[in-house]
Amino acid sequence: MRRFFMHTWILEKPGLFIRTEPGHITDPAAGDVLVKVHRIGLCGTDYHAYRGEQPYFTYPRLLGHELGVEVIATGEDVQQIAVGDRCAVRPYLACGRCDACLRGYTNACEQMRVLGVHVDGGLQLYLKLPAAQLHPSALLSYDELALVEPLSIGAHAVQRARLQADDRVLILGAGPIGLAVATFAALHHPQILAVADLQAQRLSFLQKLSFPQTPLPILLSQKPLDQICDAFDCKKPTVIFDATGNARSMEQCFSYAAQGASIIYVGLCQQHLSFSDPVFHQKELTLFASRNSLPADFAYVINLLESGRLQVQGWITHRYSLAQLPQAFEAIHQTQDHMCLKAMIEMET
Repeated sequence: MRRFFMHTWILEKPGLFIRTEPGHITDPAAGDVLVKVHRIGLCGTDYHAYRGEQPYFTYPRLLGHELGVEVIATGEDVQQIAVGDRCAVRPYLACGRCDACLRGYTNACEQMRVLGVHVDGGLQLYLKLPAAQLHPSALLSYDELALVEPLSIGAHAVQRARLQADDRVLILGAGPIGLAVATFAALHHPQILAVADLQAQRLSFLQKLSFPQTPLPILLSQKPLDQICDAFDCKKPTVIFDATGNARSMEQCFSYAAQGASIIYVGLCQQHLSFSDPVFHQKELTLFASRNSLPADFAYVINLLESGRLQVQGWITHRYSLAQLPQAFEAIHQTQDHMCLKAMIEMET
């Protein structure tokens, strides 16, 4: 039995972190690994949980699912992971037995548990995980490894869309997930690529990040349809990704879309959505949901990062130590998130 002592923070209820000490942890069982957490990226899920707005969330909870970790020990039968490996963590704990898992849809497991949401996450110095959840890289930094998970969300959404070179692509929402979608959409070099948002500050991130094809910014105002048509040469987009998580925005996608267009919901909202069936049929639209990501998406992102085809300089806009975590959440909450692209928690003590 290993004993580790480190103060950390548990989200006791919305808006309240309590200092706690996880205590001891046993050696990893067969098929498991023990990792040391070096980096935790904060995302919308964490902020929504802090505000009491996250679906499927229970309190109290140790947050953290965007992780850069180091392998400390391995259990029996672990062959693909070795002590000392630096890894990204796929935080979706699928059962492996339900119909979805057996058909390859582990990202939509019927019994899905996500680290930091349904079970305690990486906001602790040491963590035990199934070895199958780890994706090692000898080349990437802990910062880059912690960014793999949010980037994989964008990669998976773009894979769902099956973009073509003649597509006109609109991404609604210039938050981290919307910009991740833009990053992978740009790899396909569509005819037109645009990102729309209500916040000029969010759109300013487009100039700070590296894209294979620079997206056009659209600062939405009173007449969004006119603005979108202007950006798309008086046409409508053939592919729309909604990464806002806003019900009104998600419903308005139908009016923005060209005939035969595809709409991909990447953001999640708690409300029921409604749309005009005559519009849906008259345009012969295709509607997709995109949830989490797959092991292949993680491998794809890591390969792009290692090869240099994907650059992530500029993604991390805020850094905090573990001791600063409650103040970090409150500061980001007070700015309504739009000043922050990605906050990174450095776990070293």
